[in-house]
Amino acid sequence: MNAPARTGEPFLTVDKLRVTYVLDRGRTIQAVSDLSFALNQGETLGLVGESGCGKSSAARAIMQLPRPSDGQVTLGNTDLTSLRGRALQQARRRFQIVFQDPIAALNPRHTIRQILAAPLEIAGIRETCADRDARLISMLERVGLNGAQTLERKPHEFSGGQCQRISIARALILNPELLVCDEAVSALDVSVQAQILNLLQDIRCEFGLTMLFISHDLAVVRHVSDRVVVMYLGTMCELADADAIYDRPAHPYTRALISAVPRPDPDLEPNPVQMVPGELPSPMNPPTGCRFRTRCPKATERCAAEVPTMRPVRQGQMVACHHPLVGA
Repeated sequence: MNAPARTGEPFLTVDKLRVTYVLDRGRTIQAVSDLSFALNQGETLGLVGESGCGKSSAARAIMQLPRPSDGQVTLGNTDLTSLRGRALQQARRRFQIVFQDPIAALNPRHTIRQILAAPLEIAGIRETCADRDARLISMLERVGLNGAQTLERKPHEFSGGQCQRISIARALILNPELLVCDEAVSALDVSVQAQILNLLQDIRCEFGLTMLFISHDLAVVRHVSDRVVVMYLGTMCELADADAIYDRPAHPYTRALISAVPRPDPDLEPNPVQMVPGELPSPMNPPTGCRFRTRCPKATERCAAEVPTMRPVRQGQMVACHHPLVGA
């Protein structure tokens, strides 16, 4: 099956996105700082980084769940951050999200019919009961479930992988243009992960979807992504084609992440793991300048004094580093 054609025109543009959470006693924590990227139509962009780097906060801010503290999110020609009320509700038909925990994402009191029909009701789509059931059954069968036998059951009667298929069916029921997958396979067994990843690849082609795929698993991200964004402590480190990220990383943090990815081939000599020294700094009090400098072997005084900005180092590869690993 052929992948959907990528137009080269930005379909989703994220510009200087910031997410700030207010804690007790007036304290704040900035989970995402000045995140900017453009996602082309028909493309899958991977967003990776270790736990706590701000990936999920960025995903929810893009979906306006809740709104970002600052910055702009543009879908096509629509500025999502400027929409309110009914206008935002109408725009949400164009983008959907698949969450990390497939069982928690489904209402345990509702049947699968109610769960899948809810988006249609919210969108104001009126159909006869027979037509609606036919639509729901068709979508369930498309994600690999027996539609007729599934509708009257409840989420607790299904496995985690089956619940994730139901979540994907719910996300697709309104025929969205953008699908955000927030750690969509991390809670599943490895064998089930492969099945869900293959399903996502298939539906991406069939529905012509643009996808933002968020994960801490770099091997998974390489399998599904055209380009990859690497995040560290709420900031963007590197952006490049998937092959360039894995074969020629330009940021010291990216290289450390890649070196830790196991290679399932007993005949290959294992790569030496580039250990990242020190502890992850607190996001409540991040380091000045480059946030990675306290753990970076290439850090200098400039790294403490000056925040690095994204700049090109190779064709299609950008990095926020004063001392990139060009040619390394």
